[in-house]
Amino acid sequence: MSDIIELGNEFYIRARSSLADIQTRVLMRGDLFGVFDRCGDLRAIGSGGHGLFYGESRHLSKSVLRSANGPLLLLSSTVTQDNSRLIIDLTNPECDLPGGRRMPQRTLHLQRTKFLRDKDCEEEIRVRNYGLRLVSLELILELEADFADIFEVRGYPRVKPRQLLSPEANDSSLTFSYRGLDKVLRKTVITSNLRPIAVGSSDMRFLIELEPQEEKVFTLTVSCLAEPEERSAANTGHSPKIRSGEPQPGGCEIQTSNQHFNDWINRSKADLEMMITPTAEGLYPYAGVPWFSTVFGRDGIITALEYLWIEPELAKGVLRYLASTQAVEHNPAQDAEPGKILHETRKSELSRIGAVPFGRYYGSADSTPLFVYLAAAYFGRTGDQGLIQTLWPNIELALAWIDRFGDRDGDGFVEYGRRSQDGLIHQGWKDSSDSVFRADGQPAEGPIAICELQAYVYAAKQGAASLAKTLGHTEKAETLQQEAESLRQRFEEAFWCDAISFYALALDKDKRQCRVRSSNAGHCLFTGIARPERARKVISSLSEEGFFSGWGVRTIAGSEKRFNPMSYHNGSVWPHDNALIGFGCTQAPEKNLACQILSGLFEASIFLDLHRMPELFCGFKKQAGIGPTLYPSACSPQAWAAGAVFLLLQACLGLSIRASEAAVHFFYPRLPESLQEVDIRGLKVGQSLVDLEIHRSEEGVTVNPGDGAGGFKVVMVT
Repeated sequence: MSDIIELGNEFYIRARSSLADIQTRVLMRGDLFGVFDRCGDLRAIGSGGHGLFYGESRHLSKSVLRSANGPLLLLSSTVTQDNSRLIIDLTNPECDLPGGRRMPQRTLHLQRTKFLRDKDCEEEIRVRNYGLRLVSLELILELEADFADIFEVRGYPRVKPRQLLSPEANDSSLTFSYRGLDKVLRKTVITSNLRPIAVGSSDMRFLIELEPQEEKVFTLTVSCLAEPEERSAANTGHSPKIRSGEPQPGGCEIQTSNQHFNDWINRSKADLEMMITPTAEGLYPYAGVPWFSTVFGRDGIITALEYLWIEPELAKGVLRYLASTQAVEHNPAQDAEPGKILHETRKSELSRIGAVPFGRYYGSADSTPLFVYLAAAYFGRTGDQGLIQTLWPNIELALAWIDRFGDRDGDGFVEYGRRSQDGLIHQGWKDSSDSVFRADGQPAEGPIAICELQAYVYAAKQGAASLAKTLGHTEKAETLQQEAESLRQRFEEAFWCDAISFYALALDKDKRQCRVRSSNAGHCLFTGIARPERARKVISSLSEEGFFSGWGVRTIAGSEKRFNPMSYHNGSVWPHDNALIGFGCTQAPEKNLACQILSGLFEASIFLDLHRMPELFCGFKKQAGIGPTLYPSACSPQAWAAGAVFLLLQACLGLSIRASEAAVHFFYPRLPESLQEVDIRGLKVGQSLVDLEIHRSEEGVTVNPGDGAGGFKVVMVT
């Protein structure tokens, strides 16, 4: 009985089938990534995300290794802690052999080791015979390449069907080819250093003979090629060419007294380092695998902010890249306006031909103020005046966009509304079509001013004022400061809603409040726009059961009309959202909410595969002994989800690094009960690399510099 049932164009998997296992194994290197099942195979079923992708095209949609006698049995599989290799251990089932003999199960051990190198996925296969007799093993590698565009894989309808070229098979290799509508010839070449006994149009067969206790090793290489690789930026708007061989970011090391927490933080760091890609402008974190393995403006900024105290070099690369791609003209098809910061850039076939608007797309209203905010935060962390001087024209353009194009009706608030017919309806971080609504559950009509966007603008103008003062633009600094204060007052009047004792989610086109309690209001905390007594009310609400699932803060309260814990944005738990909420406690004496969120996500990480924090998970209430319910199409890994732990730890400690003082500040530091000790090694403060030992006790938290520390100071407020 087949495990896969096809009805029309829909595919279904029997619930009892091993294919129903949703756990995947991910490898990524730059523009090449693979999403495998736990056996190391690729099985692209329907709109699933399995496959080997290069340049957002699926170069290998099926790759299944089996024996001529049937499937191999999984023993175990894991990705190494540094995400460099996928290792799978397999064995044989009981099966018939030529001559009427039977081979007992677990006679053979097969170990598959996969790793990525440039444009190649390489696999070493080791086979060992633990039996007492000679064994002839025939292995079959079943292969297909559909060259599906990443948007097709996500379910985007394709107008013209793909016309694949005929596979080319010879004695030692198999090549799949496709010439796309963008005129790019894409090829997938599979070769082996062990000569196959047969190569067909969709498989390769190998014969291995093993004496008792004998082991043999061979290597398979899958090469992903695209010619011509690059087109001019003027025609496509694609990202700058990746520069290979550049170092990955380092940053300080964190070790705690809790091994489970160490597992989470080490996986998060490894995930970030895997997704961080060198570009012509510096390092940039790709957003997530499989759907967002490319540059996103908002995601890159928030990831860089989460990681800023660990490694500021990432923020530098993000700022330079986004400055280099800042919009300079009106282009309604791209939702572009002068000064606007990028939403995303794509290099897939459909984006190259304009079938989707995302080749270079500017449909996020918050990327622009967040860009300015990150620039100010980076300067405060590093004192790198040279970069700020270089970026100042881009910062001024971004500020001009906020005032001229962002504020569509001149009311002093920034609104969004798409101009591209195929663009995003909602252009905040909650960008699904049903994410902004009124109290009765009906969609809000645009243009829409969401609450956190005003908070980002406030923070951007505050930050830009400090930068302008540093650069000697005194009058500009005073103007920005006044504008920020004016916005703060108007925000309180327009967005606070006494009826719900909370900030409204948004103002609709008629300036009516969307009286919905949402996690968006939590983003107002770290920007400083919220009046202190109202900030305390928001914090109190977010920590209560209606919002807090036990694992984290839900995107909307459970009492709202559209609440659904299985939805994308209306009741789920997003780690990065939680991190930004917790970040609002950094400069507050009370750290309970930050510690509560950190503890919830930490406990979730214990249950999660590889301790990897996904893009989101469902918002069901936590139950004892049961892990969080997974969201089926969530990216995992996801850059800003991986960065969440670092921002939350910073928030709990009230930690800030001030380059101008060569000082580390701790403002009312706290640690949750699960963390008794935290050691930070190699933290860059000014020109020094310092070590810090942090201890929790009933009386509070103490911080001790490591032996031989000098050239910096620790400032504690308790």
